[in-house]
Amino acid sequence: MKMSPPAWVILALGYFVALCCKNAFGVTVTSDNTDVKVIEFGEVILSCKYRLEKEQTVRLEWKKVSYNGDISFVYFNKSLAGNLQTRAEMMDSSIRIRNVTRSDSGKYRCEVSAPQDKKNFQEILIELNILVAPSVPVCDIPSSAMSGTVVELKCKESEGYPASQYKWYKNGVLLDHPGPNSKAANISYRVNEKTGTLQFNTVTKDDSGEYYCEANNSIGKAQRCIAKKMQVDDLNIPGIIAATVIVALVILLCGCGVFFAHKRGYFSRGKPSEKERSDKYTSKSESDFKHTKSFVI
Repeated sequence: MKMSPPAWVILALGYFVALCCKNAFGVTVTSDNTDVKVIEFGEVILSCKYRLEKEQTVRLEWKKVSYNGDISFVYFNKSLAGNLQTRAEMMDSSIRIRNVTRSDSGKYRCEVSAPQDKKNFQEILIELNILVAPSVPVCDIPSSAMSGTVVELKCKESEGYPASQYKWYKNGVLLDHPGPNSKAANISYRVNEKTGTLQFNTVTKDDSGEYYCEANNSIGKAQRCIAKKMQVDDLNIPGIIAATVIVALVILLCGCGVFFAHKRGYFSRGKPSEKERSDKYTSKSESDFKHTKSFVI
């Protein structure tokens, strides 16, 4: 026969569980906004609120976790740290920051603990992103190109947040993005809004003109680089053939001249001929023979 536990055992277990839960969640931490975005040089409030299950002394700390993983104190021992002392203030357990800069971007951790109960520790993470207007982009535009070749124009800026989108203009007119009928419309270029490149698969003389790029991320005013002219010229095939023929004729004439000069002996002038060298050797041999004969007699 199966017997159920006594009522007092059940009550005791329930009380024990409730007591443990109360100690484990004696501090509750919340925030009005955990994903904060603000334009650079503006003002922001990092909200952190806590609730206690029972009256007790708490310890409040704020820490910043940068995007490279470094951790630094923001609020510690009832005092703000670093340059926040001059441009921030505490609002209960929240922080109000004025004149924010892009260096303030990162993740902020609000930590609330009750030293009397070691288990009473809670935290909340708040991400702060500073919105920055784009800077003047740097453009790479070739001044000249040959028709029929692949040409790429580049545009880039690195300060804007969120990342900028790019547009290209020719002679002040926006270059539309080629659609599925780009081949039928005889469009030979491709614009990449994210990377800022303008690529011509086969550039032609009609692509000659003044180009510039514009960067925009909806924060502040769009920025553009200085316009620069690109001149596209046709490849001069007849001229290249004529120059090749002329060079070949010059090389042939030089070779023939060297051959005939060598044939006529111009390169051997000043040097004794074979006959002269032979006569000289014979004369020297006879002289040596006579001298030897005279010595023997």
